[in-house]
Amino acid sequence: MLRTAAALIWLLPAAFGQRPDPVQWSLTLDAAAAAPGARASGRLAARIEPGWHLYSLTTPKGPIPTTVRLLDNPQVASWEIHQPKPSVRFDPNFQLDTETFDDEAVFYMVFELDKAAAGPVEIAVQVRYQACDEKQCLLPVRKTATATLRADPAAPPAVLSVPAGYTRFQPGDALAPSPAPANRSSGQVQGLGAFLIIAFGLGLAAVFTPCVFPMIPITVSFFLNRQAGSRGGGIFQALVFCLGIIVLFSGLGLITTAMLGPFGTIQLASSPWVNGFIGLVFLVFALSLLGAFEITVPSSVLTRMDGASRRGGIAGTLLMGLTFSLTAFACVGPFVGTLLAGSISAGGARPLAGMAAFATGLALPFFLLAAFPSYLGRLPKSGDWMSRVKVVLGFVILAAMLKYLSNVDAVLQWNLITRERFLAAWVVLFSLAGLYLLGLLRLEGVRAGDRLGVGRLIIGGALLAFALSLLPGMFGRGLGELDAYVPLAAGREEVWIKNDYQRALTRARAEGKRLFLNFTGYACTNCHWMKANMFPRPEIAAALAGYVLVELYTDGTDAASEENQKILTERFSTVAIPYYAILDSNERTVASFAGLTRDPAEFLAFLSAP
Repeated sequence: MLRTAAALIWLLPAAFGQRPDPVQWSLTLDAAAAAPGARASGRLAARIEPGWHLYSLTTPKGPIPTTVRLLDNPQVASWEIHQPKPSVRFDPNFQLDTETFDDEAVFYMVFELDKAAAGPVEIAVQVRYQACDEKQCLLPVRKTATATLRADPAAPPAVLSVPAGYTRFQPGDALAPSPAPANRSSGQVQGLGAFLIIAFGLGLAAVFTPCVFPMIPITVSFFLNRQAGSRGGGIFQALVFCLGIIVLFSGLGLITTAMLGPFGTIQLASSPWVNGFIGLVFLVFALSLLGAFEITVPSSVLTRMDGASRRGGIAGTLLMGLTFSLTAFACVGPFVGTLLAGSISAGGARPLAGMAAFATGLALPFFLLAAFPSYLGRLPKSGDWMSRVKVVLGFVILAAMLKYLSNVDAVLQWNLITRERFLAAWVVLFSLAGLYLLGLLRLEGVRAGDRLGVGRLIIGGALLAFALSLLPGMFGRGLGELDAYVPLAAGREEVWIKNDYQRALTRARAEGKRLFLNFTGYACTNCHWMKANMFPRPEIAAALAGYVLVELYTDGTDAASEENQKILTERFSTVAIPYYAILDSNERTVASFAGLTRDPAEFLAFLSAP
């Protein structure tokens, strides 16, 4: 799905003016009729203008291969395709050897009619291909070639003769050629249903990111502060709220990507302005929960919202959905960028449908929380337990705020919020929350002489234990899963070359080593986890010692990040980070590995690629 992002730097000339079309396709059948249940053959021909070429079904990763598929037809039981021998040559566009066709490519196809076939049978073959010359590549194109075969019981049996030198492929092979050995790839998604399921699953997964999950109590508070209504009214408000998220979030994602491209969304996710805004919002909410002030809506606004609620509450719902979308975008931007990078290449309604499915998955847990606001509003308001929940949430949200401020600090490379300072602040905040619940810190909800219940004792002790468990991290020790969310520890940076691909390549050639590319990000939590937990493992560190190591940050605001983005999209056809690749001295890709893994054996197998 993601390899269609390849060669974006060469696609720009085709985006303006009239687009050249150097390849013409036709389908010719060898016989006009075939008996039901019998086999028939045809030739799918591509005529290519001089100077241009297209790629084979099995060309190595880099360019976009030609794919062929038969459009669904119940009168055709099965089919197969035979590919002529391609030319193997060095492609200057991709800096690697590719399999190409020039002038003309004729594919031999075999169709088996269904036993119940009758009358005219339309054979429609869809091809997807990329045409390139020596200096540029055009956008991938989908075309359909058709021919009509008559199903006739009296038709004589066909004599099938596959030309010499052709290679047979099953439909699955033609649709999705296997990636190069030792490459880890998510593969192509064939079919809208599977694509939507993946998009929906990404939306559900995004709920558990650090800037979406903390929005749950804020969302619940939003509905608690509204006047309780009937059960049907509450469900209706919850449904409209989620529809607002879906509409606004989909629109925001599509507009952003249309303006900035897939990498633009990731840039927005790590933008200092976005992270700073979210940090400010969290600071305001945290101080309010701690009792510094109370966030109230003017009575005139409440009156208008109450009137809007009787008419469906659409305006208030859209406003809350917009706020949620802006706040959540810093974490879900990479999901959106990767999803749109794949869906846009397929064309049609996939970008909109994919974003709608993604936003539905993101909104579903909030619908379940918001479906019964009247019941939440009927919870007892007397007692101090609600005040204690507010205060503890205030400390937790302050800790979350530091995460966004550390993103700002990392992207701008100020180095003010170091790992030690960050963890020191977390130790203090979680200790204060624990001491508060134990009655040793007097804030709203805790009075002198209050009985310390078992629940308060356990939760307060757990918060103090968590705070103490952070102390080793201040002295260079690993924190496991938490390392994804806190600044990385300093040290061993001298073995990594940062943001200098050419210098790393020169060193690799001089030392006779392979080059290990680590496409990473300043605000990328999965990147942090891999560097803190996978790379230091003894067997992984030993394997990495045999490479020249280079870190290429793609989410910064500097020119180096822009250059690294181009390398990632042009050479590896993806915008997702982390992404790892091994190159030989000729800059040819030996192996690649996408995303996070917690399996050391899997990552070690990648590092041990022959």
